[in-house]
Amino acid sequence: MKKQIYTDFLIIGAGIIGLSIAYKLKQQFPDSKILIIEKEKEIGFHASGRNSGVLHAGFYYTSDSIKAKLCKAGNEAWRNYCEENKLRINRCGKLVVARNEVELEGIHVLHKRGVANNVILDVISDEEATEIEPKAKTYEKALWSPTTATVDPIEVILSIKDKLLSLGVEILLDVKFIHKTDKAIQTNIGEISAGYLVNAAGLYADKIAKEFGFSENYQILPFKGLYLYASDKGLKLKTNIYPVPNLNNPFLGVHFTVTAFNKTKIGPTAIPAFWRENYKGFDRFNLNELIDILSVESGLFLANKFNFRRLAYEEMAKFYKNNLVNLAGSLLYEVDDSTNYSWGKPGIRAQLINSKTRTLEMDFKFEGDDKSFHVLNAVSPAFTCALPFSDLIVEEIAKKIN
Repeated sequence: MKKQIYTDFLIIGAGIIGLSIAYKLKQQFPDSKILIIEKEKEIGFHASGRNSGVLHAGFYYTSDSIKAKLCKAGNEAWRNYCEENKLRINRCGKLVVARNEVELEGIHVLHKRGVANNVILDVISDEEATEIEPKAKTYEKALWSPTTATVDPIEVILSIKDKLLSLGVEILLDVKFIHKTDKAIQTNIGEISAGYLVNAAGLYADKIAKEFGFSENYQILPFKGLYLYASDKGLKLKTNIYPVPNLNNPFLGVHFTVTAFNKTKIGPTAIPAFWRENYKGFDRFNLNELIDILSVESGLFLANKFNFRRLAYEEMAKFYKNNLVNLAGSLLYEVDDSTNYSWGKPGIRAQLINSKTRTLEMDFKFEGDDKSFHVLNAVSPAFTCALPFSDLIVEEIAKKIN
């Protein structure tokens, strides 16, 4: 029998953003009824649960961006949250290393951004870098970020879930948005009416937003992120080691991450995916999405916007373990044997693209009115920024409904 449900606030998506928004909404509107629906049978099934777990410090982003305004605060908020709630955290820091003269310039650009964003960040010599991590290889200088840390994203998500349930927030799993009706939304369990709707649906946020008259010039273009995990007898590092990224796109490049469990992993890739949930083989295959995404990707390939052609070639080569290990190995004095690594659970980056300009959105993006709010682009460092980002979203919602 189909249900008819009413709630004050309805949130679509139980990833870290949807959960954090619910948490902040309950603080702002304590007497309200809040319902979260999630189409999967578990929370954090997609990007949030497949996240690297890195708490970024906030030096990659230009000072005029939302990411810059929120990342440092998010880093501090999660470090405090993990400490207060006795969650696992590895305060291992991060080295950003240069491989040549050009990348050395990138070190100085990132340092300037870090200073502008009030981030604790030091330019250090190659000798100082090897004191922090003897295996790290850099050209003359490196960046040292002591506040970068890693957490277990699943543990964090489950902790937030427990807090929400204790506050009376309801979470319904295996409930899928089907379409918008005149005064409600239709789901697989029936109609749900809400005083206000928040769309935090990740890979499908743009499609849901379009039903409410938003995301007119935007769509999600998925990129697959793969990680290689070192075996127990494999590479051990003391800190995260990153390259200088290409600052013209939102990807940080293949790097070494030291997890909350002190395991080393290499990645992620940013391989163009062929449908939105293109995790493995033909699982969750969607023909309409394949046709739509191939159309967009072929247009980008021909026009070569943001050097997409080169990006696609380079990223596809990372499907081969040896290539990925050798690429990451350029950051170290010792290149580890690829047989010491195994593939981990893949993730999909829900990257927003401007369909008019054919450019990737570098910053967080959201739209809304007095009836609904839509989080369209919440990619890295969205996990790090989730708590202050949700404060910002709830502040915007409060302005629209008051």
